[in-house]
Amino acid sequence: MLGDILLIQEKHKKAGEIIIRKILENKDKRYIVAISGESGSGKSELTHVIAKGLRKYGIFAKPLHTDNYYNTLPLERREWRVKNGIENVVGPDEYKWDEIYQNLDDFKNKRVSEMPCVDLVTEQVDRLITDFGEVDMLIVDGLYAIKAEGVDLRVFIDLTYLETKEKHTKDARGKEVMDEVRWATLAQEHKMVQKLKPLADLLITGDYKVTEVKV
Repeated sequence: MLGDILLIQEKHKKAGEIIIRKILENKDKRYIVAISGESGSGKSELTHVIAKGLRKYGIFAKPLHTDNYYNTLPLERREWRVKNGIENVVGPDEYKWDEIYQNLDDFKNKRVSEMPCVDLVTEQVDRLITDFGEVDMLIVDGLYAIKAEGVDLRVFIDLTYLETKEKHTKDARGKEVMDEVRWATLAQEHKMVQKLKPLADLLITGDYKVTEVKV
């Protein structure tokens, strides 16, 4: 998202290095990585570290942030959730999956593609034009990213919103007002995100250790 502030720590770098090694072991053409986890777990930071780290190997990896694909506009989302009931509407169905899949298909077929991009300053949705013919890999991140079909490697960050509570209240990125509505939203997201954990190929524990999921 445009204007997002990343708080990259050493733990993100170390986990990113391990995941990069895993990618290099298994990478095929038009490779897609997905990273899921609850709000504040470090998805954007990890995505950035991996994408930048792959440049050393001549691989151009582009992040695709699924938070840009909400059905409701940023300025309207809070009121819409309250009106329709947070427990009823917060979850994967809030996303424009058809548009996400179109962009994934454009990447796989090396097309020029148009993607949404939320400007966090104005809270407007801009449009971004990308030539996927010049991109080697896609890193999809977001609450429900590993739910997407056609993904080659799924990473799940197993940190709950309660474990990162201080981050929500003190984080300089502070994207939303922290009140009972926001906490209720985080609680519902927690229920929805945790359902995706069994889909993971790699699990990042609370202390940011990377483990491979045994099938």
